[in-house]
Amino acid sequence: MTNPSADIGWVILELLGHRRLAGHVTTEEIAGASFLRIDIPGAADEPPITQFYGPSAIYAITPTSEEIARAAAARSRPRPVQRWELEPPRTYEPEEAPY
Repeated sequence: MTNPSADIGWVILELLGHRRLAGHVTTEEIAGASFLRIDIPGAADEPPITQFYGPSAIYAITPTSEEIARAAAARSRPRPVQRWELEPPRTYEPEEAPY
């Protein structure tokens, strides 16, 4: 089964939550729902990033040229996902256990 997509093009994508991304946007169907797929170009030493957003998360889409989108993407690149860094659990001596 193929997944039909529509090419929207190079854009500045503004999301609720005050995020602005730039890249090439297409639409994709995932689990029966329509999403926007943004492919954000990589910087000189960084790989490209792909993210998916539901239509309700979009505040504005501004069509632009590839040159402008690439320049904007270099200035507003999302940070990669990191795992949570938690303090190690505290160990108790038997006489000071909290229970």
